[in-house]
Amino acid sequence: MSAVTDRLPTFPWDKLEPYKATAAAHPDGIVDLSVGTPVDPVPDLIQKALVAAADSPGYPTVWGTAELRDALTGWVQRRLGARGVGHTNVLPVVGSKELVAWLPTQLGLGAGDQVAYPRLAYPTYEVGARLAGAEPVVYDDPSADLDPTRVKLLWLNSPSNPTGRVLAKDELTRIVAWAREHGVLVFSDECYLELGWEAEPVSVLHPDVCGGTYEGIVAVHSLSKRSNLAGYRAAFLAGDAAVLGDLLQIRKHGGMMTPAPVQAATVAALGDDVHVREQRVRYAARRAALRTALEAHGFRIEHSEASLYLWATRDEPCWETVGYLAGLGILVAPGDFYGAAGDRFVRVAFTATDERVEAAVKRLG
Repeated sequence: MSAVTDRLPTFPWDKLEPYKATAAAHPDGIVDLSVGTPVDPVPDLIQKALVAAADSPGYPTVWGTAELRDALTGWVQRRLGARGVGHTNVLPVVGSKELVAWLPTQLGLGAGDQVAYPRLAYPTYEVGARLAGAEPVVYDDPSADLDPTRVKLLWLNSPSNPTGRVLAKDELTRIVAWAREHGVLVFSDECYLELGWEAEPVSVLHPDVCGGTYEGIVAVHSLSKRSNLAGYRAAFLAGDAAVLGDLLQIRKHGGMMTPAPVQAATVAALGDDVHVREQRVRYAARRAALRTALEAHGFRIEHSEASLYLWATRDEPCWETVGYLAGLGILVAPGDFYGAAGDRFVRVAFTATDERVEAAVKRLG
């Protein structure tokens, strides 16, 4: 066990516990803007689909029901603009974090291989590389910063967690072309794609980016944010049929099955756009209120054109900012959770309830 755990960093959220205790001691209670977990109700039509499928005594399949695969291919074509997507181009997974953490292992990567991800990024990209015994490497520009003879897996993330930055279509096109030229497999984490505010995020599966072929590219999508389904662990992959076919066989052996009721709930969720628009309205209002309050309080917001976060700074070490805000009863995530380049920023989620967001705004005022 120690041989594996010794390769892993300290679980970042454990470091935040003392500050959480400080924020919780505020007379009006904590405003937790750190993790970014959904707090609004699961839409009723999704709950009903889950309940209707509750009598599911048999084992589900890893590939999912035909109805689920129809829903996945239909959504990918309708929402992402992808063309010619068939059942072999999609694969359900048990939440996107599981996929990110175990993908390098499932791809057979190990010593001598590199897994590349943005300099500011979701920590699980690094964890996945370390679990496989591969080398994690960061980049600002893949074509300028990476050795394509060593990189076996290239992670893209647009919209970005933590910064909310969106990669432009021409930038995505250039990176995909470079990766294909060098035989580098691209996985694009697009879990926040439906949460663009000041930019319109584009998928790597869009024909303008991929040229109408999915060779060497896979997109990762989640229902956690768009549909408040973080507790359901509902996510999926779409893209290169050969890559997904290999992963399907591996995941069959590993028993990585999305529960049957969750599969049914996913079908309902992807078939309805109304609840997504309603949730966007909630998040837009919370985002606007927090941004205005933070800027009036002396913070500068960078990027943040999409996603569920504001990337904020007071031009001081991030843990000083975390401590300062904890004294106001507001808990945020330190930027260095996402890489050393974030050491003077904090990530502020706007996933709290309207009442808690209002409380934060008053304290910042």
